[in-house]
Amino acid sequence: MIITITREYGAGGSAVARRVAEALGWRVVDNELIDRVASRAGLAPEEVAQREERAPGFIERLTRALARSSPESFSAPADKVPEPEEATLVRITEGVVAEIAAEGRVVLVGRAGPAVLRGEHHALHVKLVASREARVKWILEEGRAGRPTAKEAEQAMLDTDANRARYLKQYYGLDWSDPANYHMVLNTGLLGLDGAAAVVIERARGMWPEAQR
Repeated sequence: MIITITREYGAGGSAVARRVAEALGWRVVDNELIDRVASRAGLAPEEVAQREERAPGFIERLTRALARSSPESFSAPADKVPEPEEATLVRITEGVVAEIAAEGRVVLVGRAGPAVLRGEHHALHVKLVASREARVKWILEEGRAGRPTAKEAEQAMLDTDANRARYLKQYYGLDWSDPANYHMVLNTGLLGLDGAAAVVIERARGMWPEAQR
């Protein structure tokens, strides 16, 4: 049993995931997933704290560390890796996602969960969206990425969403914006974080009666 939360940047994905996990008595996997990937590369967890896999600096450091720890995964020596090999990170991430899904009773945030777990009958795939205005407001209120201006917050939002869409299309051939790729698409700008969480919780309890506390 696993719930995946795909989210537009600023739509409150982590906050909704925490609410759902608390109500069900499950656990949330958010930055933990990247920590697991990083540990296999010999990186300290603090190096990846609050970073997403899309950050170029992180990808480059992680790729080089992977080349050192698992040279068989690379065609070039570790000190001659010319470009971050994102495809290698995708394969490693897929393995970690599969491990987490096998553990069960997890709410997984991001990391292309619906694509990796396609065909998994014990999964509920949710996407969270909101208006551009609502997401910019949330980013500013939460102080994401320091203290950005409204313009900077909006640009960060657009860049992050574009990268997530690119990632899904490039590696899985899926349209990130297609609602058919998810079991439900919820607007947190209209429902609120609690309202969106309540919908997910109700559906999860309907799918898995044994998931009660």
